[in-house]
Amino acid sequence: MCLGCQLANKMIDTNTVYENDYVTCILDIAPLNEGHVLILPKQHYYELDDLDDITANEIMKASIVLKRLIQTQFNPDGITIIQNGGKFNDLSHYHMHVFPRYDSDGFAWVEPSDTTNAKGRLKETREKLVKLMNGN
Repeated sequence: MCLGCQLANKMIDTNTVYENDYVTCILDIAPLNEGHVLILPKQHYYELDDLDDITANEIMKASIVLKRLIQTQFNPDGITIIQNGGKFNDLSHYHMHVFPRYDSDGFAWVEPSDTTNAKGRLKETREKLVKLMNGN
């Protein structure tokens, strides 16, 4: 059983903030800011597109509950909600981060240099994605 499953199913001691039949929401052990929470499905899923519709909906509902709790308790400048997939999924179990943000917290979205001219190909990229969406 993976670490995420163990955490979500309380096989490991956690600081649980919110829980229902589908998800367990725990404080991150390496918080970016106080109040940083992980939403973990109780059933094992690895990627976003592995989630069933009910679990995906429960994750989104939990993110709203947590956003409101964090906003009320910590009065941050904003809230970040993020999910890392593929090789960036460090638990090998789907999880979503919800954490308070402050102007001075140092967390930043760093945009890499556009070495492939992605910005110059937006229409072409849109056409490729729409074509794929339409099954062509």
